Amino acid sequence: MSFTTTSKLIIFGARSIALGACLAIKKLYPQYEVINFMVSSLRENSTQLCGLPVIETDDCEDKEIPVLIAVPEDVQRIVTDILKNKGFQHIYCLTSDKEGELMGRYYEGIGEFPSLYNADLYHTDSHNADSYRADSIAEIYMAKFYRDKPLKNAYSIPDWVHPIQVGAALTDQRITEVTDDLGENISAKNVNYCELTALYWMWKNKLCTEESDKYFGLFHYRRFLDITDDGLIKMKEENVDVLLPYPLLHEPDISEHHSRYIKESDWDAMLSALKELQPEYGERFQEILKQPYLYNYNMIIAKRDILRGYCEWLFPILKRTEELSTPKGWERADRYIGYLGENLLTLYFMFHADEWKIKHVGRKMLI
Repeated sequence: MSFTTTSKLIIFGARSIALGACLAIKKLYPQYEVINFMVSSLRENSTQLCGLPVIETDDCEDKEIPVLIAVPEDVQRIVTDILKNKGFQHIYCLTSDKEGELMGRYYEGIGEFPSLYNADLYHTDSHNADSYRADSIAEIYMAKFYRDKPLKNAYSIPDWVHPIQVGAALTDQRITEVTDDLGENISAKNVNYCELTALYWMWKNKLCTEESDKYFGLFHYRRFLDITDDGLIKMKEENVDVLLPYPLLHEPDISEHHSRYIKESDWDAMLSALKELQPEYGERFQEILKQPYLYNYNMIIAKRDILRGYCEWLFPILKRTEELSTPKGWERADRYIGYLGENLLTLYFMFHADEWKIKHVGRKMLI
């Protein structure tokens, strides 16, 4: 990583991506001194992160210090333009590709969340593509909603990624061949379950009905796990059980995430459902989730039996959470179940981390 000859660095952003970048730079590039975080407004941000001050752009006096933009990739161009207009001279973007590589090296350095790829060769082409066909290894579904904003760039989607329209029961418009209202489904609950209605459809109509040694998984229309055909072959050859994104970091723990997206009463409803239906997990809840790591976005690739087991565990908890919520799940439309799903995915796979071979990759954002 190279910025300029100066050793000082400002990180634009004050959430999980920025926190991860700061910790990784401190660990891997000690020649750079992160002096503060910077945001457009402190209105919805803390004044301190990672022991460093968070300031507004108008309060930064030295425009010569390099700025690393560490926010979601789809808004980086907007931030770049703002900073240029304010006179900043050296601006760098932490794209999703660079973030994945950076966090892979960081987690390897601290001995956590092992990568699918070798840290010195983030993407590997060393596997013989003729030994397997990638589409015979994995069947991944990409959740799409009919109101999704169009992507600005064109992308080639691998043959093993199958678009599925989520919330199809809520509209007559059809944007994909596969829809989540076919067979046994909860398509009408998409307003609360988000991409999890696709996972439910997979569970009931694929994982429970088809005998297969394939990996199955879930992506979003603009977020993929950063894996290639060769990566799938590597998973197969190394008998990987589960592939997850590198977890995002939250300070002081992942309560920072749910405090922004989940009402406390809904969080309590989920805890009650968990303790009622899965008391063993409820007992370890605080131990596992009172830490800074969260598997965001409900994205996963896993062996069929493991993913089926996860669904059998997950959806009864979410259904019971709906029943215990105020207002109840069927009386509202605010995506809260999807956010709770991220926390439960984190709990489930960290609970089983010592049993399964779990590997990690970055998240690739399509813009």
